Amino acid sequence: MNDRESALPFEQSLGFLVRDLNRAIQRNLQARIQPSGATLGAWYFLRVLWEEDSLTQRELAQRIGMQEPTAVIALRGMEEAGWIVRERSETDRRKVHIHLTDTGRALREALLPEAKAVIAEALVGMEEAEVDTLLSLLRRARANLAEPAPATPPHATPAAKARAAARRLPRSG
Repeated sequence: MNDRESALPFEQSLGFLVRDLNRAIQRNLQARIQPSGATLGAWYFLRVLWEEDSLTQRELAQRIGMQEPTAVIALRGMEEAGWIVRERSETDRRKVHIHLTDTGRALREALLPEAKAVIAEALVGMEEAEVDTLLSLLRRARANLAEPAPATPPHATPAAKARAAARRLPRSG
């Protein structure tokens, strides 16, 4: 087998395809929400706050998967836009709670339909059962990687690598 045959072509790489799809979704979403003044960074914070208002900066950053110092910068912009207020906790002065303003809450009605339109566009030509299967498979793949797998030594035989991979597969039944 030559190097070309053993390579992982982009069109066969789950990581590449998921990343490429995510980038396309983000590009399309950004184009649709930009007229409201929202950025993708703000979008992710708003999505969480629409579901659960009054989180601390730390909780919000963790839910989005962002470092807290980076979150502070994004939240400052959202505060300047009038979408949130930051309020220091009276019981623990180290904590800052984030609250949506009426303007921030109202963005939900304008932005969620745009996000749904992007998703609908991505799913054009798929049957409902196919969409259900796609989402189920993506959730399963995400769950498979939620816990770091034990490393297989790079010099392990193909059979040892296959056994290690099999141990990581979810059990059915």
